[in-house]
Amino acid sequence: MNRNQARFIPGEEIGSVTDWDFGDVDKSSARFAAKLAAQALAEEQAKEALVRQSSFSEGHAQGYAEGYAQGHAQATLEGQRQLNDYISNEGKVAAEAMAQLFANAQAQLAESEQAMARGVLELACEIARQVLRHEMSSNPNALQPVVREALSVLAIDSKAALVRMNPLDVEVLSEVLRQEFSNLSLTMLPDSAISRGGCLVEAAGTVVDGTVEQRWRKTVATLGLEAPWEDADANT
Repeated sequence: MNRNQARFIPGEEIGSVTDWDFGDVDKSSARFAAKLAAQALAEEQAKEALVRQSSFSEGHAQGYAEGYAQGHAQATLEGQRQLNDYISNEGKVAAEAMAQLFANAQAQLAESEQAMARGVLELACEIARQVLRHEMSSNPNALQPVVREALSVLAIDSKAALVRMNPLDVEVLSEVLRQEFSNLSLTMLPDSAISRGGCLVEAAGTVVDGTVEQRWRKTVATLGLEAPWEDADANT
């Protein structure tokens, strides 16, 4: 008998014999069904876990979004509050300071404009004074309208008048005025204290000051200036 052929087992080599139990078919089916149920339960639990995890993730995302929106709104409100506080405090002070600076600038500009305007007026007056001086020195008849006006006013209540003029003006205008006011008794009195181009006319206790200095003073006063006819340096 070769090795591939079966051999008998001697009785002394057999220790014990156990009966083969095929088992109960119904019990095996029950165990298999229980296993399937357990697997189904595990799968169901896994699905529930996934659903809970998904719900948690969605809730977390929603909560994060809501928290972000709420935080953004709170930050916006806080920024607005700080801005309002700044406007009410530092901003108000800054605005007042800026307004004061603007007002000061406006005042300085107005002062500069006034100074410039006054300078222009003073220059115009100086030019006018030089022109008048030249006119009175070269045209003695420039005084005639002044004397004529004064005599016309005083002749209403009087028939006699005294006219004081610079001696040079008396020489030029004496005869002319006597002919023009032949109805008046005129006395021409030379007075070197009176500047050329000026006069003093007296009648019935009334004096009309037609001196150059007085007429000039009235003229520049209407412009808001105080400029004497003669400069201080000219009198020294």
